[in-house]
Order: sequence, then structure tokens, then C-alpha cells
Amino acid sequence: MGNLLYLIAVILVIIWAISFFGGFYTGGIIHILLVIAIIAILLKVIRRA
Repeated sequence: MGNLLYLIAVILVIIWAISFFGGFYTGGIIHILLVIAIIAILLKVIRRA
């Protein structure tokens, strides 16, 4: 389950970067998803340490 959550977080960060730097409009929901992705990555790093 942890690997799946990490994979989803990475995909969300990539989608956010493409929409942010590419100029595509994805709305405010992508920023909420980005925060969730960052939290998931931080939890993965904290649990590993």
C-alpha cells in the first residue's frame, strides 16, 4: 500500500509540474492534490528513517 501511495504522489507532482509550467489550466483542485502528494511523500520519508 505504501508503494502505491508513493507512486500516486509522484504522478500528482508530475501532473502539477506539467500544468504549472506548461500553462494548462487545471483549476484549484490540482493544488489540493499537490499538498496531498507532498504529505504522502513526507510520510514515506519519515517512516523510512
